[in-house]
Amino acid sequence: MNNRYEQEIRYRLLKVLSQDSNLSQRDMAKRMGISLGKVNYCLSELAKKGLIKVNRFKSAKNKIPYTYILTPTGLEEKARLTVTFLKSKLSEYEEIKRQIKELASEVGEERVEVMHRFP
Repeated sequence: MNNRYEQEIRYRLLKVLSQDSNLSQRDMAKRMGISLGKVNYCLSELAKKGLIKVNRFKSAKNKIPYTYILTPTGLEEKARLTVTFLKSKLSEYEEIKRQIKELASEVGEERVEVMHRFP
């Protein structure tokens, strides 16, 4: 797995947790469009790194609900990743604009050539 993809997953997971710390892992996976196993793995890694705190409540019947709270370090990491993610997306946007301009130019040139061949 590439580092950029991992950073995006980490950013998106921290964003989801900052919006709703009571989501189940299954709900996180659905929101993010990734597997439940990937969410579980990422949450474990975030907890190991001290970016989130996992609280477990044994009061529910049949299953144990969790909450995932961003630590101060987690909030800092989310801010850092937000800036990195924004820069990356702006760069992608500029590249796509360049490609569109190039393709539009090619199409324009072909139209001119076709029009000259078949008046």
